[in-house]
Amino acid sequence: MAIGLASWPWERMGNYKYALYLPLVWEVYQTSIPLRQNVCVHILAVTFLRVVVYGLWQAASRFLPLVDGLHIRPQGFSYRQIDREYHCDNPHLLQALLLYAGHKWVGLFECMPFWSTRGLVLVLLLHVGPAEMLYYFIHRALHTSYFFENYHKLHHESVTPEPSTAGVSSFLEQIWISAIMGIVVIGSTVIGGASVFNLYAYVLFFDCLRCYGHSGIEIVPVSIFKFFPLLRYFLYTPSYHALHHECQDCNFCLFMPFYDYFGNTVNPRTQDFHAESRDKSTGRVPDFVFLLHAVDFTSALHSLFVFRTFASRPYASSIFLIPFLPIVVLIASGMLIWGTAFRYWNYYIRTYHIQVWLVPRFGFMYFLPFARDNINSLIEKAILDADKTGVKVFGLAALNKNEALNKGGSLFVAKHPNLRVRVCHGNTLTAAVILKEIPIHVKEVFLTGATSKLGRAIALYLCRKGIRVLMLTESRKRFEAIFAEAPSNVRNNLVHVTKHQAGKNCKTWILGKWLTYWEQMFAPSGTHFHQFVVPPVVPFRRDCTYGKLAAMRLPDDVRGLPCCEYALDRNVVHACHAGGLVHLLEGWTHHEVGALDVDRIDVVWNAALKHGLLPV
Repeated sequence: MAIGLASWPWERMGNYKYALYLPLVWEVYQTSIPLRQNVCVHILAVTFLRVVVYGLWQAASRFLPLVDGLHIRPQGFSYRQIDREYHCDNPHLLQALLLYAGHKWVGLFECMPFWSTRGLVLVLLLHVGPAEMLYYFIHRALHTSYFFENYHKLHHESVTPEPSTAGVSSFLEQIWISAIMGIVVIGSTVIGGASVFNLYAYVLFFDCLRCYGHSGIEIVPVSIFKFFPLLRYFLYTPSYHALHHECQDCNFCLFMPFYDYFGNTVNPRTQDFHAESRDKSTGRVPDFVFLLHAVDFTSALHSLFVFRTFASRPYASSIFLIPFLPIVVLIASGMLIWGTAFRYWNYYIRTYHIQVWLVPRFGFMYFLPFARDNINSLIEKAILDADKTGVKVFGLAALNKNEALNKGGSLFVAKHPNLRVRVCHGNTLTAAVILKEIPIHVKEVFLTGATSKLGRAIALYLCRKGIRVLMLTESRKRFEAIFAEAPSNVRNNLVHVTKHQAGKNCKTWILGKWLTYWEQMFAPSGTHFHQFVVPPVVPFRRDCTYGKLAAMRLPDDVRGLPCCEYALDRNVVHACHAGGLVHLLEGWTHHEVGALDVDRIDVVWNAALKHGLLPV
């Protein structure tokens, strides 16, 4: 019995559970009643709006420009919590089916008017009185040993609650919550106060307050309770509810702490903890900041604050993203005119506080000549903000260190010679990862993007190892400059080529420049394409293999990392990101900008392995 009420009836259905909405959809389709009078239309509409409420609260709670410094527990979230809360919309489905059953069996909500002032007052009185009181006693009962272990423990496994946590509970819990909501909704209907507005208003306001309490951000100023002391008894705060998740034997009320005060179950730290949560001066300064940018329109929707479940898995294009593309295009158009760099998200690694910031620009914008000055100004502002804050190392991702844009970050170091923060493009470790992927038996490689920062370092390193490097570049002058850097006894290992046909007999291609379908066709069957080009090339050849962008797996003790970095797996970051971490962990005091020091490739690689980072 306990197991049956602890799990959901449709648990084994997975996402097929949404088929349970079909009877409502069918009734909407086949009925002749006007849509505005159709109860099923209102049930489906209010369910959809509930999902929107949860989504908006979820996005707002993770959108750092809006809530930076307000997080109650800033340690971040785990993949385990996100996976556990995947089906947080189960209560929506249950309550939609209960409303539908009430409509079919009893004829509730028939011919409802749009507005009822009497009904609105009844809803308020029924909630403040019996609903809140009943929830308080039921919630206390759930924290007794038997009920907690069998029914309520799942909800409290989320030590750092999010809006989605509000919907994570056992089937028995949600039956009780639905009954409490039913006292208000059905009670006001039976008494004669039913209205369309009251149905929407109560259900959505209920969800809004649940999400607010589980949001993990303290948005209520301390001063409001000083001016209105009685409000403390009628409005709970996220910090109030966070203490419940932490201590579990206090702060049981749903939305109104009045019953906790009456039952003497208020945590004595409630007021002080509220003040601490609002004190932004207690925030910890990050040791390392990594500056990202969006790659393309759909990958921008992989941002952590958009769809948290989607962001917690490696990025892959999906048909469900298509409806959102017009919104992203409009935002991108606005960015061409105006935009600022802002703090995006933070997580922790070991004892170091790491933050990831985002330049609100898409990849294609970096190649627009008129946009370069604007992008550089955003990056410069972010570096200066980090320097002012006390950040130790500032990492540049992908196109943020483009040679044509700012010479690999050298522009900022030259312009601000007194920077305390160390600017690091991390490409030394990127080169090391690519080089360590090349099998020992390889004697020849075909290299595109051969005169870029990475291409130059890779070519010089390989030629020192006695490997012949076919360097694809149209610039003879740039090739000769790299050729002159190589030791005289190995220079002959560097070969200048100008056509892709030159690699037709080489099965190891290293791509630093994008390849079209026809250019890939010059590679022989069985070729492996290593790459450091953003975005990665499209894998057209089925008879060849394609490596991912250079990346490293973080140590097992990483905590608070709730999203995947672009198309990489969980707990894996791009090598340039890992390079910045190594720079911090080693305590190096030099800037890593501009051209790569080939002699440091093995040094950085060994340092990364020493700190527990592993090749993918």
